[in-house]
Amino acid sequence: MDKITQWEVVVCVPQISELYLLPALKRLLEQFPFVIFNFHSDRGSEFINYVVAKLLNKLLIEQTKSRSRHSNDNALVESKNGSVIRKNMGYMHINFKAAETISDFLRQWFNPYLNYHRPCMFVTESKKDGKGRETQIYGQTTTPYEKLKEVSRELKTSFLKKENSFSNLDKFAYRESDNQFARKMRQQETEIFSKIQTMKG
Repeated sequence: MDKITQWEVVVCVPQISELYLLPALKRLLEQFPFVIFNFHSDRGSEFINYVVAKLLNKLLIEQTKSRSRHSNDNALVESKNGSVIRKNMGYMHINFKAAETISDFLRQWFNPYLNYHRPCMFVTESKKDGKGRETQIYGQTTTPYEKLKEVSRELKTSFLKKENSFSNLDKFAYRESDNQFARKMRQQETEIFSKIQTMKG
């Protein structure tokens, strides 16, 4: 997930291990339309290893990691885990044989829905009280794609990858209304879950 625009890409793996995480990481990075400068992760061995470091170095992406036992270091991601992943995909473990099927659904339907059609709330103001405690005011509601365009306008710089342009992305983003795309995505989701239930582990 991107901290500034809340652009989010979800992938599915059969198991949490270095073997599966590297291909998933490549798939994840490919789905971001803009250049990634920094990769922040927890301290799990699936992220902190020579293979991941080599891939990120090759792409000129700096890696940072959370402190041990400080889940607030990644508070936005932890919060999105509940409001997006758990709410839409549930709490149960999936059949490992369904991982590729789910990943295809995520790439084709769920991730576009999250980034082009699902509004997020953004901080517009921060206030401190007399004790130094900070309160953040969420005064803007927009999609990650609209936020990406806004940030690009404000900074007068496009962070898009060379093969992308806002004119091409606009065609995809505005081809259907948010509700139209959401209905299609839910229909696909229902079909996918029905298919998964017939799989034998």
